[in-house]
Amino acid sequence: MNVIWRTLLVMITARRRAKRQGRLGPTGIGRVRLTTLPTDIDLLRHMNNGRYLSLFDLGRWDLLVRTGLWDVMQRRGWYAVVSSETVTFRKSLNLWQRFDVESRLIGHDDKAIYLEHRAVVAGEVYARAIIRARMLKRAGGTLSHEELFAAVGRPEGIPEVDEWVHDWAAASALPPTRADAPSVWN
Repeated sequence: MNVIWRTLLVMITARRRAKRQGRLGPTGIGRVRLTTLPTDIDLLRHMNNGRYLSLFDLGRWDLLVRTGLWDVMQRRGWYAVVSSETVTFRKSLNLWQRFDVESRLIGHDDKAIYLEHRAVVAGEVYARAIIRARMLKRAGGTLSHEELFAAVGRPEGIPEVDEWVHDWAAASALPPTRADAPSVWN
């Protein structure tokens, strides 16, 4: 099963859950139950490290739909792009192993929003990713937080982003898209 089919399934399921259980609050934790499939594993017979990030995308789709943000984004021509991400692995996920992707908004700064995703088995964290995402407009340009919060309300109770996350974001940033970024190896 390709990730696109999983994405569509997660979005349909998220819509149903939002109707049955109500919308997820902006600081709520989304959970998506998954199974490690043969298409997810590498030659070492555990989940490929690159696949984690693809599956964590499913957690973001679930959050977007269940919080109602996806509908607002569609109506207004907005979209989100990942600008940087870091992932840490603790234990391997093996073939046919069931796990949850837990996802949560962990804060924002003047340019981006930050999310945390976890791969969890029986309450134990196997992997964790921190994602920095920017909100953009299909008409061009960056969506300001003022525009976003005017449309969806300013979320209450979002925790402060840990200082190391700000340091990581600054240290891993590339030049802006309109600036030169030559590939020069030192």
